[in-house]
Amino acid sequence: MTADHMRRTIHAAYGAYQSNNRAAIEAAIGPEFSFSSPYDDAIDREAYFLRCWPNHETTAKMKVERIFIEGDAAYVTYMRTGTDGRMYRNTEYLTFNGGKIASVEVFFGAEYAGGNVAVKAPT
Repeated sequence: MTADHMRRTIHAAYGAYQSNNRAAIEAAIGPEFSFSSPYDDAIDREAYFLRCWPNHETTAKMKVERIFIEGDAAYVTYMRTGTDGRMYRNTEYLTFNGGKIASVEVFFGAEYAGGNVAVKAPT
């Protein structure tokens, strides 16, 4: 698998949220797919589609900002804009197997307002 193939797959997967294209994300992720975030502990493909895919309904824009590839893995940083105008930037670590995304580990970033980090007071 080439880095170019990985980049195309990443753009298709993230773009699926903006275009509401479930077939594109299904084609991008493998059957053994797992997804981890601060809210999800290595959930499988079926749970991902139940818990995470519905977020496409409130996604107005997904902009991939950078991709760093090493071997069969990549770090992806993106900016998501919701239909309510709220924005946040996350970084995700993806692994690939057989040309498909095998796993995603999410690292949540800051929320943005007016192009700047929406600073919140400590609680």
